[in-house]
Amino acid sequence: MPDPLNPAGLWPMPPGAATQQAEPQRWVWAAMDPAERRMRMRELGVWVDWLRTTFELHHTITHCWYRHSAVVEHLTALYAGWVRTYAGEEAPGRELAEADWINTLHAFTPRLKLAACATGTHQEPPMSVPSPAGGAEDFELYLTLSAATTAPAVHPAAAELSRREAELNAAL
Repeated sequence: MPDPLNPAGLWPMPPGAATQQAEPQRWVWAAMDPAERRMRMRELGVWVDWLRTTFELHHTITHCWYRHSAVVEHLTALYAGWVRTYAGEEAPGRELAEADWINTLHAFTPRLKLAACATGTHQEPPMSVPSPAGGAEDFELYLTLSAATTAPAVHPAAAELSRREAELNAAL
C-alpha cells in the first residue's frame, strides 16, 4: 500500500519518519543546524509531494520549489499549520479548522506559483547552486550542495534571543 504522504514515492522518507509522532512546531530554517535542516527539508518534501497530488497543484508548485526561499517559507507555514490542524489537539472554537486551513492553502496558492519555472525550465534564483532538471535525485543533490541546507545555524532574531536569555539569567 503506498504511503499516503508520499503516494508517488518520489521523496525519500527521513530515517525514522514513520515512527516519529508529528508534533506542532515552529520552523526557522536559518536557525537549524545543517543536518536538521536537511532532515526537515526531506520531511517537507514528502508533504509537498502529497499536497501537489491531493490538491492537484502540479502546475502551481513547480518541481524546483525547494530552490526558492519564498516558496519554501510559504510551504513551511502551510505544513506547520496543517500539522497543527490535522495532528494537533482540538481547540475550542476551532470547529472549522480544517476548512480554514484549506482556505489558507487557496489564499497562498498564487504565492507558490513560479511563472519563470512553470515551463519545466528552472530559473535559478540569484546566488544559488546550479540546478539540474527536477526529481528526487536533484532534490538530494540540492540538500547536499546548497548553502541553504549546509550553512551554519544563525537565528534571524539572535540579538533578541540573547537579550531574553540574559534577562532570564539576571532574574535567577
